[in-house]
Amino acid sequence: MSVQPHPAPEAVAAIIPAMNESQRIGATVAAAKQIPGVDMVLVVDDGSADDTGTLARRAGAEVITHPKNKGKAAAMMTGAFALRNREISDADPGVDPHHRALLFIDGDLEDSAMNTAPLAEPVLAGRADMTIAIVPAQKRKGGGFGFVVGLAKKGIAELSGFDATQPLSGMRCLSREAFDAALPFAAGWGVEAAMTIDVVNAGLRVEEVACDLHHRVTGRDLKAQLHRAAQYRDVARAILVRRLRAKRNGGTPAGGVSSTPADSGSSESTQNSSDPHKETGK
Repeated sequence: MSVQPHPAPEAVAAIIPAMNESQRIGATVAAAKQIPGVDMVLVVDDGSADDTGTLARRAGAEVITHPKNKGKAAAMMTGAFALRNREISDADPGVDPHHRALLFIDGDLEDSAMNTAPLAEPVLAGRADMTIAIVPAQKRKGGGFGFVVGLAKKGIAELSGFDATQPLSGMRCLSREAFDAALPFAAGWGVEAAMTIDVVNAGLRVEEVACDLHHRVTGRDLKAQLHRAAQYRDVARAILVRRLRAKRNGGTPAGGVSSTPADSGSSESTQNSSDPHKETGK
């Protein structure tokens, strides 16, 4: 069943899930506040052991704190649901609330967070329901060997027909309808691949957009390899859940494929991780 269209949002809320990002969160928040259309920056401090929340608030963000780490997917949902409650309470009695577009930004982007602005433009224009950032190669050497990316790319294509350029890209802008179509979010590192599958299969429009973003790159030491093993597990689990769901529905996706090439310019529990917000180098 396709999601019924609603009017395009007129404003954007930047939601930043963050854990132990005290060195970068202030610059990230300041840059996010400069994005055209953004009238709210909400940081979800996901069990940080440092002063991430304090520095985010000092930089001008509203902050919600998880006393214990719940993982990125849970932090994203916390932020989005808190925003929805705010929008409902701000609406006049008897008037449907007007929902903002949801711009999800990683906490380590620093000044380059402003370059996520092109993600919001198609959603605000009513041209897309979800946009996904295509990030350039990072200057720092590192990253994985492509196993997780390959698994996610193949799974998305199999289950939705969408050919994702960067299937694990975490910077995305969603309409409220796209967000609802992706619920419940997949566990841990499976959230992005699952989100793409679910939004496309809801019959909504997905557009990839090139964004000049800069973030940390995962290394290749033992800790990094264990991190990638956890990523592979979560992506595989998210794909398996959706493969079984498709089989129950007769073996076909729920909706059609609607996508635009990149601009040249069953509930699954959330995972705890030693660094559940690090999305690079997969």
